[in-house]
Amino acid sequence: MIAFHVSDLHGSKERFEILASQLRQEKPQMLFIGGDLYPSFKEMRRSERDFFSDFFVPYFQQLKNELQSEYPKVFVILGNDDPKTEEIKFQSDNCRELWTYLNTSKSHFNGFDIYGYPYIPPTPFIYKDWELYDVSRYVDPGCVHPTEGKRSVDPGRDVEFSSIKKDLEALTTGQDLSNAIFLFHSPPYKTNLDRAALDNMFFDHIPLDVNIGSIAIREFIEEKQPLISLHGHVHESTRLTGDWKEKLNNTYCFNAASEQNKFSIVIFEPKSLHEAKLKTFEYGE
Repeated sequence: MIAFHVSDLHGSKERFEILASQLRQEKPQMLFIGGDLYPSFKEMRRSERDFFSDFFVPYFQQLKNELQSEYPKVFVILGNDDPKTEEIKFQSDNCRELWTYLNTSKSHFNGFDIYGYPYIPPTPFIYKDWELYDVSRYVDPGCVHPTEGKRSVDPGRDVEFSSIKKDLEALTTGQDLSNAIFLFHSPPYKTNLDRAALDNMFFDHIPLDVNIGSIAIREFIEEKQPLISLHGHVHESTRLTGDWKEKLNNTYCFNAASEQNKFSIVIFEPKSLHEAKLKTFEYGE
């Protein structure tokens, strides 16, 4: 059973076209989409089109019509660049035949438990729809607290006392994760997957941490040992570390994020994870 993992498409028509071509050729049984699907906020404001209804839904409807019985089971989360106002659209009854939307929730397919978790630790960015404290209310120098910044919707919880660590504990308490696949947006901290281009950068004379992944996600993986964890968010990490994968004890962790004018697809078979591969495509100038 072949699976694709992609992330951080950022509304790029070229990336979506490459993905469609590869889906037609390889016909995977599962497709995992790890967030940051939309164009930037500025691009969305300038555009006369609604990305979701004018592009995203027709894109998957066409693929489903073409592939028919070979259309993959699609699992989707949103990322920190996706406005949370859009979430309700992904949950509509009309879209359930196209994908399964996961936000701190669980699904099942072909004997696997599939979990989705979109939140990331605090960043310097102003939009906080998908940011939470990581393991405590500490934030790295230069980062904006989740209790500050802007949100497109009411978070529906007390953000000051919420954290990624608490969410993952609540989501998985008492669960057997030996056959679980986790779809995250954030990578685990201090791995090949979370290395940012922050070398020799400072905030108020304090050197910035070049690893920007989640401590809570790393601790969770090391303790609970799911079968697979899938990640994105840090575009340059593969280039800087030279690798797109990490093995934390028995868990295989893969990063599908890629830099400008490139698009990556992680291709894996859940029963042969050591044979997973990364296909990277270049487009444009």
